[in-house]
Amino acid sequence: MGKTNKPVISAVVKTVFAEKDRDQAHARWREVVDSVRERFRDVAELMDEAEHDVLAYMAFDESLRSKLHSTNPLERVNKEIKRRTNVVGIFPNREAVIRLVGALMLEQNDEWAVSRRYMPVEKLTAMCHDESETAMIAAQ
Repeated sequence: MGKTNKPVISAVVKTVFAEKDRDQAHARWREVVDSVRERFRDVAELMDEAEHDVLAYMAFDESLRSKLHSTNPLERVNKEIKRRTNVVGIFPNREAVIRLVGALMLEQNDEWAVSRRYMPVEKLTAMCHDESETAMIAAQ
């Protein structure tokens, strides 16, 4: 696929993510794959292999999907790690870096668990079919 075709393929694939329902998204994905198969066999084969991975987020409640799309929480954590490591400057060894970053991760986990839960526990546990999964989510 050449550079000139990328915007077209991208636009067609984006139509899949506009679907609200899991079954509709999978059906639309199949339509897109079939429409590009003749001209772009390699793209179609890649899409065939990636379908379930790409559309896995559709198993979640619609209200949680926008949070799954966003990398904002991860970017915030990475920014905080960078800020804290820059303050220290030079670390004496690898273990010192691991200790600092580990402490930051524990601190962030505690903050998310107590004050700012990114996804409501009720909606996550409603998706679980196993009691041990439900207990694990509720404990965090």
